[in-house]
Amino acid sequence: MIDIHCHILPGIDDGAESLEISCAMAEMAIADGITHVVATPHANSTHRFVPELIRQRRDELQAQFEGRLQLATGCDFHLNFENLQEIRTNPSRFTVNQKDYLLVEFAEYAIPPALDQALHDLQLAGLHPIITHPERNPLIRAQPERLFRWLQQGCYAQVTAQSLLGKFGSSAREMSEKWLDAGAVHFLASDAHNIHSRPLRLKEAYDLVAKTRGEETAQALLVDNPLAAFEGRPLPFVPEIEDGVGEPGFEPRGVRRRKRFWFF
Repeated sequence: MIDIHCHILPGIDDGAESLEISCAMAEMAIADGITHVVATPHANSTHRFVPELIRQRRDELQAQFEGRLQLATGCDFHLNFENLQEIRTNPSRFTVNQKDYLLVEFAEYAIPPALDQALHDLQLAGLHPIITHPERNPLIRAQPERLFRWLQQGCYAQVTAQSLLGKFGSSAREMSEKWLDAGAVHFLASDAHNIHSRPLRLKEAYDLVAKTRGEETAQALLVDNPLAAFEGRPLPFVPEIEDGVGEPGFEPRGVRRRKRFWFF
């Protein structure tokens, strides 16, 4: 499995506090069957994003796990003014494995309408925004039509694996289930921060999806699509989104066969 969202680097943000914890998280990932991890520290007003330091910490950790776990870098990109100015001139500083996919994080207190245009501008610059953990954002849960407008615009959605397992509460789990059934989820990732409350594990979520929605969907969300983003390729699996998704009173029809679309 490939994890495209993880706070594994030591002393960068609110993730791993030390190299010892980073190593423990890496061992946890290997034991869980994860082969690639993208270290994605926050890039927001609280946590200063310094790509040179991030690469240094990544190299230090990679040296201890060479041949066992492949580490790359990206970030949890916040759509603030400074970041949007910087990404215009140097997008690869922020993207997954310095390719063209970008994890985008929304604040939980406000999502101004202007951010719709900001996402569009990122796409015009050749980037593919991936909305991170929308199921955990109360504003997006309350206005799901905004998420589906972004998806129809060409963005993608990444749900936290632990949300699907109920570790972030019933609302996040129920929304994850509903959006999976609606074909609105493109990635599952750990968003791991430590070894206890936010672990670097994906296998339990893989098994749950395989059991309830089929092996093909589990493979797509935890292997095929994440690997394509890691390598900078078009996503091989884009689920069909049901008509009416995001409208008031919408209820998905349940588990159904997914269609495979290839974009060139």
